[in-house]
Amino acid sequence: MSGHSKWATIKHKKGALDAKRGKIFTRLIKEITIAARAGGDPDGNPRLRTAVAAAKAENMPADNIKRAIQRGTGELPGAVYEEITFEGYGPGGVAVIVEATTDNRNRAVSEIRHAFSKNGGNLGEPNSVKFMFQKKGLIAIAKEKADEEKLMNIVLEAGGDDLSDEGDSWEILTEPQAFDAVAQAVRDAGIEPDVAEVTMIASTYTKLEGTTANQMMRLLEALEDHDDVQNVYSNFDMDSQQVEEIAG
Repeated sequence: MSGHSKWATIKHKKGALDAKRGKIFTRLIKEITIAARAGGDPDGNPRLRTAVAAAKAENMPADNIKRAIQRGTGELPGAVYEEITFEGYGPGGVAVIVEATTDNRNRAVSEIRHAFSKNGGNLGEPNSVKFMFQKKGLIAIAKEKADEEKLMNIVLEAGGDDLSDEGDSWEILTEPQAFDAVAQAVRDAGIEPDVAEVTMIASTYTKLEGTTANQMMRLLEALEDHDDVQNVYSNFDMDSQQVEEIAG
């Protein structure tokens, strides 16, 4: 199983973020607000369309979505957010990318740097690890929800790149511009994905074991728990047994 898929699956199994619905809403509102700067109509703004779909999937009230869009377009006053991407290394030398949205750059830089150093990692220079990743649409589906042939037909017809067997789930990869169409085709077929997002997929993975793997998980959780952090990507890999222990 790929490192990203494992981390995404762990998050869903643990419910660590789902239990903090207020924090999920905050992150989604920030993303909608920033996306709306390029236009408040989701039909003409792919990033906004994806953000709104994610908000609806979390049952965010329509009024909250509307206000976030209006703050982004300037129709309503609100905080001015800046997007920052951090690159660094975790325990065992694994690559880590952190996407943050903040109204206080200095605070964000200081606190993200502290999270890395406290958990056995360190920040790197811009482009120090980003070359190891590609932006892709990722759709993960539990195997009991669909058979391979049915999914493969959907992927091919909707313009997806690849369908792979990841143990207890199917994983679909798409180009970012094809993600919406493929995700919608999957849902139209009556299949609800466990994970559906545009993400960063690593080209190579570094396997971690034992205490190093546990330390890496602590770093990732510390980053995910930060109020300004929107997304965390890494190229770590670990044994399925350890994934289950952590998820459990």
